[in-house]
Amino acid sequence: MPTASKKPLKIAVCGLGFMGSTHLKALKNVKEAELVAVVSDVPEKLTGDLSAIQGNLGGPGEKWDFSHLKKYNNVYDAIRDKDIDAVDLCVPTHLHKPVTIEALRAGKHVLVEKPMALDGAECDEMVEESEESGRVLMVAQVLRFFPEYVSLRETLRSKTLGEVRAAIFRRRCAGPAWQRWVYDKSRSGGGVFDLVIHDVDFCLQVFGKPEAISAVGYEKLEDGVDWLTGTLYYPNIPGGIVIQGGWHHPKTFPFSMEYSVVTDGATLEYSSAGRPATQYNADGEKPMDVKQQDGYEGELRYFAECCVEGKKPELCLPSESSLAVKLCLALVAARSESGKRLEWKG
Repeated sequence: MPTASKKPLKIAVCGLGFMGSTHLKALKNVKEAELVAVVSDVPEKLTGDLSAIQGNLGGPGEKWDFSHLKKYNNVYDAIRDKDIDAVDLCVPTHLHKPVTIEALRAGKHVLVEKPMALDGAECDEMVEESEESGRVLMVAQVLRFFPEYVSLRETLRSKTLGEVRAAIFRRRCAGPAWQRWVYDKSRSGGGVFDLVIHDVDFCLQVFGKPEAISAVGYEKLEDGVDWLTGTLYYPNIPGGIVIQGGWHHPKTFPFSMEYSVVTDGATLEYSSAGRPATQYNADGEKPMDVKQQDGYEGELRYFAECCVEGKKPELCLPSESSLAVKLCLALVAARSESGKRLEWKG
């Protein structure tokens, strides 16, 4: 007798800014999840008119038909709705911890945008609450699902090219001119927590915890600038892992992300600005094995699968996202030490 198919996860997208809009687009192609509600404290957005939304990735905002959805202007009202299985929190960063805790206590599964929080202790509280509640908590570290980075991770883990000897990861864009709250560091963490945390998280996943760190950079948030060049030191990677990026002056500087990884057998390189993921060998070059998928769709599909199947999000554990926040905090602190090498125990 055939097994009954699992019902899709009933999910509410909370926050209809750039990231909320991005998640709405992705959810259209995720059959494992059903959008049942939207949340915004801006009445016009609840009409479905998101055409004014801007961001550093993807196309312009769109107009949506929300007539069949529940609409809330308060996230806590959505959390209390017993017909909602999970919340997708695209709210300002300083609200991540309190809203996540409340949602888990209400029995909801939670996908919360990165950064997980702005304080390591808050992240630990969120992890503890998820374990006590028995609900899935996952942080939307979407880079783990971007195809060029999935290919890099799988290649490095396979050891087919030997050991990594040096690497640089870079990510930059103009300061977000479309949302002013991000320039309040107590609410957003600044450019490091907006951009650089992606590569910090990815490097922790692939290379593990560094034994030491250093950083230099420049911050002037009133001009929209927040720049950091950090180095992660590992005993078996003599060239170190360099992570560089942040915000440039608003608002025309283009977004780009890239990596160059030197291994024993080849150099692997990618740039969103026009260089596809490529393996450069001594005797030539070849495309890396990149399985095309939208990273946001992959992220949301994986989250929904974990919730429906009742399994931990092993590909993106909240304890690892917590560690990424702690390492970003350490790099920001190290920036004021002007490149001094500092021991880091995590």
